[in-house]
Amino acid sequence: MKIGILTSGGDCSGLNAVIRAIGLYAYSNIKNAEIYGIPDGYGGLIRGEYFPLKKDVLSGILDRGGTILGTSRQPFKQMTVVSESGESRLDKMCANYKKAGFDCLFTLGGAGTHKTAALLCMEGCNVIGLPKTIDNDIYGTDITFGFQTAVEVVTDSIDRIKTTAASHGRTMIVEIMGNKAGWLTLHSGIAAGADMILIPELPFEPEKVCEFVSENLKKGNGYNIIAVAEGALPASEVKLKKSERTFVRSARGETTASMHLAEIIQQQTGSETRVSVLGYLQRGGTPCAYDRLLASRLGGFAGQLAKEGKFGVTVAVSGSKITFNALSEIAGKYKFVDPNGQIVSFAKSIGIGFAD
Repeated sequence: MKIGILTSGGDCSGLNAVIRAIGLYAYSNIKNAEIYGIPDGYGGLIRGEYFPLKKDVLSGILDRGGTILGTSRQPFKQMTVVSESGESRLDKMCANYKKAGFDCLFTLGGAGTHKTAALLCMEGCNVIGLPKTIDNDIYGTDITFGFQTAVEVVTDSIDRIKTTAASHGRTMIVEIMGNKAGWLTLHSGIAAGADMILIPELPFEPEKVCEFVSENLKKGNGYNIIAVAEGALPASEVKLKKSERTFVRSARGETTASMHLAEIIQQQTGSETRVSVLGYLQRGGTPCAYDRLLASRLGGFAGQLAKEGKFGVTVAVSGSKITFNALSEIAGKYKFVDPNGQIVSFAKSIGIGFAD
């Protein structure tokens, strides 16, 4: 069996652990297995590039962050656009898949990666997806690899910011990745003891944020920690189109709600307010033990699916079990935080504000 592996979209911890597990399973359990890495995500497949992944290459990468294959983002909307040559990117990928003689292609990525993987399946390629993202927003799986490591990184960062907030008596807004879903902000915010959490699924009222900050200070709390997802929206922007929202924010020299919220808080409460954007810090570094184990289990199970000839699927976690879903059923869908769910209800029950 000739196997191709690619990593697509944003990087995260655990990618190398999955690559290693797929390789180790295949070399140990699939007769005459040949494993190849495709560089630069779907970009490498479009160009027809690949190189052998021998056992020695797989050695020593379990605890390495990022991806040894490299990655890139290929806009899904561009996949079927026909160029001047008469071919689309999808056409080129399918042709190169066949030209390379692959029997199976593993695609490690998030929601966008899965959508493209589903297209490849429709064109006759044997594809198995694996759920990667620090956002934990892939539909059909309880958790994605990379998420728990990011939670720990963000939690540790907030812990450190908290000491500065306490020392200076400030309100600190910590901006966390999560454009569509607030899982990372919610989990790390609770774990770090944030006073308030703002996520995309629960539009906030700036006035309520200010009231909360003021009340917290009146109670004798010398500082405030507000965990804000980059995709969090003030209620006034909910009905705006993305282009309209971008225009409004660009006029203020901003891309997210954090900076404007900081100005409002400082003006209305008098609390000195600062913003800390964690950025790519959240994606990098060594995967935690949980993600190493999860990534290894997912990779090994994906190898088993290939051996059994089960293609057109993506690996998933359901409770304590590793299972799979049809790519056609989950591609293009997202898993969002339930505003009325148990974890949000719990957070509210212990006094964490959401300003909704």
